Amino acid sequence: MDREMLADQQRLVELVEEEGWDVTDLEISAYDSPWSDEDDPEATVTITARKPYESEDDGSDSDRDGDDENPFRVN
Repeated sequence: MDREMLADQQRLVELVEEEGWDVTDLEISAYDSPWSDEDDPEATVTITARKPYESEDDGSDSDRDGDDENPFRVN
């Protein structure tokens, strides 16, 4: 794996973090493409990240009481 791939991976992580995400897992795979006749390697980057969102809670307990008529809720 060359330095350029690792630098690109780091830049992608920086972009995700700039948007307020917390990177929790990171994987890079370098390989020679089976679909291309070129000798240049390719890379795949997988980034797992989380970002908490504030709930739009109106202060009522109706959603917690099961009054939302959700057929998938188990009380």
